[in-house]
Amino acid sequence: MNTERATADDDTDASDDTVPSAGSVAPSDDTVLFHVEGRTGVVTLNRPRALNALTHHMVLRIDGALAAWAEDPAVAQVLIRGAGERGLCAGGDIRAIHDDAKAGTTASAGFWRDEYRLNARIARYPKPYVALMDGIVMGGGVGVSAHGGVRIVTERSRVAMPETGIGFVPDVGGTHLLSRAPGELGTHLALTGTAVGAADALLCGLADHFVPAERLPELTAALASAPAHEVLPRFAATPAPGELAARRGWIDRCYAAGTVEEIVERLRGAGDPAAGETAGTILAKSPTALKTTLAAVRRAAGLGTLERTLVQEFRVSCNTLTSPDLVEGIRAQVIDKDRSPRWSPPSLAEVTAADVERFFVPLGEDHELRLP
Repeated sequence: MNTERATADDDTDASDDTVPSAGSVAPSDDTVLFHVEGRTGVVTLNRPRALNALTHHMVLRIDGALAAWAEDPAVAQVLIRGAGERGLCAGGDIRAIHDDAKAGTTASAGFWRDEYRLNARIARYPKPYVALMDGIVMGGGVGVSAHGGVRIVTERSRVAMPETGIGFVPDVGGTHLLSRAPGELGTHLALTGTAVGAADALLCGLADHFVPAERLPELTAALASAPAHEVLPRFAATPAPGELAARRGWIDRCYAAGTVEEIVERLRGAGDPAAGETAGTILAKSPTALKTTLAAVRRAAGLGTLERTLVQEFRVSCNTLTSPDLVEGIRAQVIDKDRSPRWSPPSLAEVTAADVERFFVPLGEDHELRLP
């Protein structure tokens, strides 16, 4: 999920939407487009005025297309991109999740179940899966890109898992990815929700290649006639330096602490202005989400596989639906936009170990996430 949101969908024509829709989605639905260029199957997220945010229907249709293309000998690789110039995807439809949580219903669980299954499919896709991570790539956008085998960022890329700011916890396999970043960089990104550029995305293992944005149309055209591993050397370049490499010293020291409270204390005493500012950034997030996120990332490091981590994330996400901070965080950041959430409890000290553990409680045999 993500806190950035537009309010209207784009009305782009869907004349090239040739892949049958999944589930009950009408073939005329143009929120995601599919076509084949040469031997490359192309997925275009097509809600540019909503930053290409994912809906449940979009997830189902992408999953259906990937399943079909995996068995189609005429398709040698897949490319996913976002319509417009603002980004690949800003995340999931958090307004719908807000309404679901506020009403006490469970539609979001169905969305997450299918979304996480799609994330797992992408990670084990049998053909090259090329993701153009241009512009905003956050929350669910990370899920449909950063698990792929060929991940391309540009100078416009802003990659993030900003869930703690809305009372949620990184999902879509985000805790798996962040737990495998060098040192404590993943913990830093998970707690702060910081958006990183191309160089830092590469450093953290969230991307593989940098290509200047102006060359993406040429790259896309080249992929129609040749495999990604042959094409990319002609386009890959070196990005401008990032920020995280120079901050590894205090990041690794401070985030190695065992609790969020101690992390904040170490940041305040690190003697670096950037570390002090980071302490303030963390303290503005949901205390419950912060402590649950730290536990989720640490546990993900020991789970070994993306699939096992997705099962854990599904439990946490579903249990978060009953947390007051999820509704309040989305209200403050997206609905009312007053940017003044009233967290409950309001301080880290008031969030107990039992409060955190309840997010990891199994959902019961009939409700757990099952992955093929």
